[in-house]
Parts: sequence; C-alpha cells; structure tokens
Amino acid sequence: MNLSSDWFREWFNSPYYHQLYAHHDDKEAAYFIGHLLSHLHPAEGSRLFDIACGRGRHARILASRGFDVTGIDIAPDNISFAKKFETGKLHFFVHDMRLPCWINYFHYAFNFFTSFGYFNTEREDRDATRSISQSLVNGGIFVMDYLNVKYTEEHLIPNSDSLISGVHYTCSKWFDQEHFYKHIQIDDPGAKRSLAFTERVTKFSLGNFKKLFSAQGLNIAETFGDYELNAYEESSSPRLIMLATKE
Repeated sequence: MNLSSDWFREWFNSPYYHQLYAHHDDKEAAYFIGHLLSHLHPAEGSRLFDIACGRGRHARILASRGFDVTGIDIAPDNISFAKKFETGKLHFFVHDMRLPCWINYFHYAFNFFTSFGYFNTEREDRDATRSISQSLVNGGIFVMDYLNVKYTEEHLIPNSDSLISGVHYTCSKWFDQEHFYKHIQIDDPGAKRSLAFTERVTKFSLGNFKKLFSAQGLNIAETFGDYELNAYEESSSPRLIMLATKE
C-alpha cells in the first residue's frame, strides 16, 4: 500500500484526529502517570521530556506534579494548542523526534500512546532512538508505551463506524507481516469534501526494541503490560511498556 512518506504530519495535525481519539483523555493520562510516578519516584527538580506530546495531556499532568517538563511534537497545531498551558516549568516546541535536540539534559524521557513506529525505514527508527538516548543524562530513564503485537492482532476489530459531533467516521483495520493499518474515512457535512487518512504502525516486538535500544546505549530494565503496571505477558497484555536506562 502506498502511503505518503510522512502521512502522520498531516493526520496528527488534523482536528479530526483529536475528535476521533477524544476518549483517550486527561483522565486516562492522569491514571497512567499516577502509577508511573509512584514506580519511578523522580527526584525533586528532575527534568522530564515528553516526545511526540500531541496537545500535551501527559506533559501537563507531569508538570502539575512539580517537575520541569518539555514536550515536542511534529504537528504545529498541536504545539500551538499546548503552548496555551506553558508555565515556567512547562515548555512546548515543534520538533521532529528523528532530529537531535537537547543533549545529556533530561533525567526522564517518555513516549506515550504508541507514538513511534510510523517511519518508512529502519534508519529513521534508529535516528529517533539515537536522539532520544542523546537527550538523556547518563543513568537517565526512557519510558516507551507501545501496543502489544499479539494482543492487537487477536483483538483487532476490522470495521467500525462512529458519529461524533455530526462527523461520521468509518474505520477499517487490517495487518500484514510487518505493520498494522487503519483507514479512516471522514464525512463532515460542514466540510467541502470528504477526507481520508491511513495510519500505519510497525509491528515491533520486545525483541525488536531490545535490539533497537541497545544499539543506542539504552538497556530495557523492566516491562509492564498495562497502565496499572502489571507484568507484561506477550500473549495477553494490551500494552508493551518498557523502562530503559541509558548506560
């Protein structure tokens, strides 16, 4: 299937994206962050990095706990929205995670809600992982929240329809050996034309991530299978949450 090289630039910058996924809200983010901070116990004054932060729902909650938080996202409209909430300890920037940014600066880095695996080449995956590793101080911790491949395959719903604030979304999901796909057809009576987007996410296993991370000096120390941080089980966990330490 032919997709534009950076399909996510337009889709993640679209108001329809946020409308479709509105059920993944601040309440869900606060629930996960609460469990995560109770496990990590970041020291007072820790600098936290939210990579692919979207409109900043996780970053805002982290900053409300007193930490210095920086969020980056590739979508300009997301960052424009997030900047409304900036404070002396909460900062947002438009930035592509594949490119270097801060070096040896953050104590913790986070990548939430399967905000990885969108790129076309292994080189881009390596570039993003290298930039994340470089952003951390030695001994810093990177947390990635990703889908669990086997669970997602077994629980995939091929077709669904939803009507949200008068906008009709028709979604089709499928997968092949390497990727998951989701085609979203959008019919908005207020728009001049119908729109369509196709998401694509790479099927990264825990083994794939171990190899990818270790090449950039990140050692996976712990894994969890859901937002309550229960043990990860390859066959039954809805999520693959990894805590990696920069060696």
